[in-house]
Amino acid sequence: MVTLSEARDALRARQGKGARYDAPEAPAEALGLARRGTAYFARVLNWVGDDALYAPSGVPGWTRAHVVADVAYHARALCRQLDAAAAGEVAAMYASDAARLEEIELGGVLPPRALRHLADHAAIHLDVTWRDLPGSLWAEEAPDSTKRMRPLSATPAEHAALLWFGALDLAHGARPRDLPVDFGGATPPRHNPTSRPRA
Repeated sequence: MVTLSEARDALRARQGKGARYDAPEAPAEALGLARRGTAYFARVLNWVGDDALYAPSGVPGWTRAHVVADVAYHARALCRQLDAAAAGEVAAMYASDAARLEEIELGGVLPPRALRHLADHAAIHLDVTWRDLPGSLWAEEAPDSTKRMRPLSATPAEHAALLWFGALDLAHGARPRDLPVDFGGATPPRHNPTSRPRA
């Protein structure tokens, strides 16, 4: 069986000069988990018809559109934080809890095409931002969504959990057994009843 390191080296050989890669200091396994989660979430979202986006999700009080908005805006918040670190600054993910909830509420009523575009664009933007983050910055710290300080190297695993559990929250074909074993009984990262938008 080919290891992750061997597969990465083979890919770089095929891509040749000029291709851009994650820094050696980047958390390769967590990034792989997040990228697989991105693909899985996108696949499950594609199963959801446009009308079904506004039906209840697996999160009480949220529609499926709220789940999509939460995942997308979390990716954007991480991008802001990573960009701030690259500029030598420390930034909060959200201006406030109320601002985060308002953003999700607004995202939850976007038209289907706009919501799907938001999800796609946010995922690509975050992946590129991770890839271009200088190696020395992966050890820098910034507050997570609960305002606890953590290294930027924790952001891929943080977003991966949101993606995989978010796919389950879409309540449309995803199965608990699809979750990677890496989560080993982890609880959904967002499930706090006081922090949910109200339908």
